[in-house]
Amino acid sequence: MLSNTPQNLSELPVYKKALEIFALSQNISTYLNYDLSVLKNDGSEDINIYFSGDIVQQSVSLVPEIVNVELERYSDRRHKHIASLKRITNMLYKNSYRLERSNSNGKDFLPILRKELKKFKKIQRNWLLTL
Repeated sequence: MLSNTPQNLSELPVYKKALEIFALSQNISTYLNYDLSVLKNDGSEDINIYFSGDIVQQSVSLVPEIVNVELERYSDRRHKHIASLKRITNMLYKNSYRLERSNSNGKDFLPILRKELKKFKKIQRNWLLTL
């Protein structure tokens, strides 16, 4: 955790859910990579492998944006971080649908990720009302 992060931040439900989403997306990506890393008969790689990396990168970005929103005191900068957090969440959702069309057994876990993202969006809305 960052050194200037408030102590109570780790107790926020939105923070906890972001960490859960990160762990879930990392596990799903690892599982998908095993199936998607195999080269096709023509020697090309499956394009969906990039989406599996995207969900990890996007889920990694959730926690720092939450921290930035909590630490930012100026309203206009806070709103930029909030917009970024919403954009990241929407991209995670979109990439989970893209991955579901992949040729992998791991795609069965993507509805679980979307279900957690829906919960995160609900928690996020409630959290934003308290700011």
